[in-house]
Amino acid sequence: MNRGELKRNFSIIAHIDHGKSTLSDRLLEATGVITQREMKDQFLDKLELERERGITIKAQAVTVPFKSKDGNNYTLNFIDTPGHVDFSYEVSRALTSCEGALLIVDASQGVEAQTIANVYLAVDNNLEIVPVINKIDLPAANPQRVKEEIEEIIGLDTSYAVLTSAKTGEGIIDLLEAIVKYIPSPDYCPEKPLKSIIFDSWFDSYRGVVILIRVFDGKISKGEKVHFIHKNATYEVQEVGVFSPFITEKPFLESGDVGYLIAGIKQIHDVFVGDTVTTLEHKTIEPLKGFKKPSQMVYSGVYPVDSNEYAELKVSLEKLSLNDASFTYEPETSEALGFGFRCGFLGLLHMEVIQERLEREYDLDLITTVPNVIYKIYMKKGEMIEIDNPSKLPPIQNIDRIEEPYVIAKIHTPDEYVGAVIKAAIDRRGVQKSMDYLSRNRVIITFLMPLGEIIFDFFDKIKSLTRGYASFEYELDKYMPSDLVKLDVLINGDLVDALSLITHRDKAFYRGRDLTIKMKEVIPRQMFEVAIQAAIGTRVISRTTVKAYSKNVTAKCYGGDISRKRKLLEKQKEGKKRMKQLGNIELPQEAFLAVLKIDND
Repeated sequence: MNRGELKRNFSIIAHIDHGKSTLSDRLLEATGVITQREMKDQFLDKLELERERGITIKAQAVTVPFKSKDGNNYTLNFIDTPGHVDFSYEVSRALTSCEGALLIVDASQGVEAQTIANVYLAVDNNLEIVPVINKIDLPAANPQRVKEEIEEIIGLDTSYAVLTSAKTGEGIIDLLEAIVKYIPSPDYCPEKPLKSIIFDSWFDSYRGVVILIRVFDGKISKGEKVHFIHKNATYEVQEVGVFSPFITEKPFLESGDVGYLIAGIKQIHDVFVGDTVTTLEHKTIEPLKGFKKPSQMVYSGVYPVDSNEYAELKVSLEKLSLNDASFTYEPETSEALGFGFRCGFLGLLHMEVIQERLEREYDLDLITTVPNVIYKIYMKKGEMIEIDNPSKLPPIQNIDRIEEPYVIAKIHTPDEYVGAVIKAAIDRRGVQKSMDYLSRNRVIITFLMPLGEIIFDFFDKIKSLTRGYASFEYELDKYMPSDLVKLDVLINGDLVDALSLITHRDKAFYRGRDLTIKMKEVIPRQMFEVAIQAAIGTRVISRTTVKAYSKNVTAKCYGGDISRKRKLLEKQKEGKKRMKQLGNIELPQEAFLAVLKIDND
C-alpha cells in the first residue's frame, strides 16, 4: 500500500449551528493531537469574533493521524467550513482541496436551506459525501425521520449514515472508520512535476504571507524555488508544514497533502487565491482550474471617525483583503464624512464581521454607511451604467429605466408559520414561485425577491416570525426594471450624502417617515433646533425636529412688567437663530445605521 492510499482529504459541511465546529473538536480529541488540558470549545475558531458569535467565519485546515481497526496508520486532512450563506465562498474553496465531504445534519432540525446549498457545492466538485446525523443525544432527536429527509430531498443513500453526538463524543470512532472506508484516497503522483493550488492565505506580521496549498502532483521542499503561474513570480520556499492543529514544520509536502507554505512574501498583493504553484523548471505546466470569483451582493461606505486615520484604514483593508479575498474596496469621498472606501461584501453578516474585525484587530473607529446593492441604470441616450452608491445616481430626467437585482429565495419553515412567512415576503415585494412539503410538517417556499429588500433585516424578521425554526438562503437570479427613486436626508437644509438610499416609489413615503423619526431619536439635542427632512428630488416628504435645549432666561424676573420677560425671550430667540446658521452638528454612528432599524411594515 503506497503513501497516497493512506491519506484522506475531506471537508465538514452543514447548515449553520448543526455542530460542525464541535464535531471538529471531538475529531481532534479522538485522534490524540490535543490533550484534555489544551482542549477548549470551538478549538479551530481562531478569531475572537467567531467564539463570541458561535459561528465559523474562516475555514480551517487540520492534519491528524488515525490508526484504523484494519491496522493501518492513516493521515486525515480535514477542513472545518462556515455554515452561513454569506460565507459559502469559503466552503467552495475548501471543497476543491478534497475528495470527500462529511454532511452534518441536526437530528432534531433535519435538512435546512444551507444543507442543500452546500451539498450542491460538493456535488459540483465530484466529492464523495458521507451523511452524518449529529446531536442524537437531544430529546427531540429523530434520526430515522432525518434519514428519510436526506434521501427524499437530497437523494443521498443513508444506509451508511453515521449517528453521532459531538457533545458527548458518541459515534466519533465509527465516524473516523467511515471516513477511511468511504472517502476515496487522493491520486498519488510524487514523481510528476509539482502542481498545487492556493486555496487560502493570510498575513503574519513576523513571517509575511502564509499560504495554504493542496498538492496534487509532485513534491515541494524547503529551499526549492517555486513559481506562481498567475502572478508570474518566483520565490524560494522558506518553510513547509501542516497544522496538526498547531503549526508543524515538515521536510516536504507531497502529492495528496494539504499544508502551508512560507516563502518570505512581504507584499500582500503577490498572492492570488486559486493560483497554481509549480517549480521554476516546470513553470510551463498547465495551470489548475482556479475558483469562481465571489460576487459581492452588498456595498457600503467605510470611513474613519478621525479623518487622520485614513492611511491606517487603507493599510488595514489591504491586510484584511489577503485574509478574506471575498470583499473588495476602492477609495471614495463623501461631503459629510470625508475620505473613505466603498467596500463590497457577500451579505450583511459579512459586512458586520469585516467592520468588527477592522475595529478589533486594527484598533480603528469606523462609520459605515447605509448598505446598497448594484443597480443598472439605462440612460435615454442608450448607455448603461452600474452604480453601488445612491449619490452616483444621474439626474432622473436623463434616466430611461432602473433595473435592480432579484434573487431566488428559499425559506424552509414548519407548516404552522407558512402564512406569516408568505405575508412577510410579499410585504418585501416578493413573488411566490412554489411551495413544496419536505415532510408532513416542514415546507420549503420559493420566492422571487428584490435583493435590496432582503439585505437589511428580512432574515431576522423571518426568524422572529417562526420562533427561530426557519432557515433561509438565496442566490442571484436576474436584473428586472423597477420604479425606484432616490431618497435624500437633509439636516438643517444640508444634504447628507452618506444617508441617501434608493427605494421603491411606493415605499418611499413610509421609509422617509420612519427614517426621520429614527434619526430624531439618535441625533443629540443642540442649543438650537435641528430640522431632519426626507426628500425625493426637491419635494420634502417627511420632517421631524430635534428641539433645542432651552435655558430659563426669565428665572430672575419676580413679577413686574411682562414686557421685561418678553424682551429677554425675544433676545434668546435671536441668539438661537444665529446659532442655527453657524452650528455644526456631529452625527453619531447610530444615525448612519438608523436606516437598518426601520421596520418596513
